[in-house]
Amino acid sequence: MRVGVLTGGGDCPGLNAVIRGVVRKGVQEYGYEFVGFRDGWRGPLENDTVRLDIPAVRGILPRGGTILGSSRTNPLKQEGGIRRIKDNLAKQEVEALVAIGGEDTLGVAARLSDEYGVPCVGVPKTIDNDLSATDYTFGFDTAVGIATEAIDRLHTTAESHMRVLVCEVMGRHAGWIALHSGLAGGANVILIPEQRFDLDRVCAWITSRFRASYAPIVVVAEGAMPKDGDMVLKDGSRDSFGHVRLSGIGEWLAKEIERRTGKESRTTVLGHIQRGGTPSAFDRWLATRFGLHAVDCVHDGDFGRMVALRGTEIVRVPIAEATARLKTVDPKLYEEAGVFFG
Repeated sequence: MRVGVLTGGGDCPGLNAVIRGVVRKGVQEYGYEFVGFRDGWRGPLENDTVRLDIPAVRGILPRGGTILGSSRTNPLKQEGGIRRIKDNLAKQEVEALVAIGGEDTLGVAARLSDEYGVPCVGVPKTIDNDLSATDYTFGFDTAVGIATEAIDRLHTTAESHMRVLVCEVMGRHAGWIALHSGLAGGANVILIPEQRFDLDRVCAWITSRFRASYAPIVVVAEGAMPKDGDMVLKDGSRDSFGHVRLSGIGEWLAKEIERRTGKESRTTVLGHIQRGGTPSAFDRWLATRFGLHAVDCVHDGDFGRMVALRGTEIVRVPIAEATARLKTVDPKLYEEAGVFFG
């Protein structure tokens, strides 16, 4: 059997660990051959491939990024996209496809499997941790660790200058990174997309901290919005899945805080730093297990399914179910962190 593998959407630490797990078990236990498609869905669209075998995946476990490359290509928006993918899979004699990605990549996989008969297995990847069918996605733990370390460093420089420091982290619709890193890093204000914030209240918390001779740290997710405003956009462009480019809420917030409180404010935008570098031990463990179970799914002919973490067990769920809704922060979890605000 020949199996295709692709990694789509934004890169994140742990992608190479999944590829390694899929190939090692597939070759050693099932005698499969593998072909990697380059740059997400662009690979099967354009028949751009690379050979995947055990030598190809040797040493990639601790590496960030993906040896296959990634992109936000949406084949459903390409003329004849589905036909081209099916033709190219046939040319490569690929009988099953392992798609590693987030909401958008897996959404395409679900439609290919359910509507067009392309045998797909999904693996959940997103640093935002916003896929509802799994307790955790790989990449999230690493991103939280990076953000927490940055917040720790910001505390010392904030105290030296007695400034407000705003740290903008990723999180388009879900504030998991902001909540986890903000709580772990001792932030004084955490702002997430799920809860529109009152700017006057934020400024009151900050003023309260200065009265205690303490320089406050504000952690804000890129998708957070004020009660009387809209999402701050980098520009008006959209990718092939219809997403606008975010970034800018941190800079806007710092200017408003300084204007309203008179306290000097600065912004740090972590951006792609959260995506890059060596994956954490947890993400290597989770990504490896996902890879091992994904190839088992292929072997069982259980297509249209995604592997997911439930507790400590890896289970299989329909890809369509996994991408039907986002997993957002429960208001009760956010309320817990509120005791540290102000």
